[in-house]
Amino acid sequence: MNKKRQLLIDTALSLFYKKGINTIGINEILQVSGVAKNTLYNHFSSKEELILAALEQRHQLFIEWLTTKIRAVNSNKELIKCLFDALQSWFNNTDPVLGNFRGCFFINSSAEFSDKNGKISLFCQQHKEQIRYLIEQHLIEEDPLLLDAICIMKEGAISAAYVSNDLTVTNKSITILNQLSTN
Repeated sequence: MNKKRQLLIDTALSLFYKKGINTIGINEILQVSGVAKNTLYNHFSSKEELILAALEQRHQLFIEWLTTKIRAVNSNKELIKCLFDALQSWFNNTDPVLGNFRGCFFINSSAEFSDKNGKISLFCQQHKEQIRYLIEQHLIEEDPLLLDAICIMKEGAISAAYVSNDLTVTNKSITILNQLSTN
């Protein structure tokens, strides 16, 4: 990938995640990145296209991160523990892969755009569906109710950790989910 294009995506993602998409203008991205406006528009025809590139980069990073955290599980209970332990490390800023915790970039981004059929909202929805599918692929025994519970608790844990600063939420989630899991 072109170095300046990547720099623009990296800068946009960092700023969007820290401050929100709608509070960051193109000029701030240009100033922080040091890239010229013409170069930006040679790579991205609009701010929306840059937002989608930032979302795609975060999506790939998150998928790879989560895959490494849950790939070697041998039971549904182990999956639950690995998943929520990984979230805990993210919430506590002890896992450098995802950077400092500012909530879910996809929830935050989706909340900024009211058109639920717009490209940004649809991308965020697809991200959540792919995370669900990834978790489902690692369940040792198929259990649709447990899968629903894990995904709902994961989303709730992310929100509670960010909005309420409840960093004990992962332990609570593990306890509750283990009671639902049969293995």
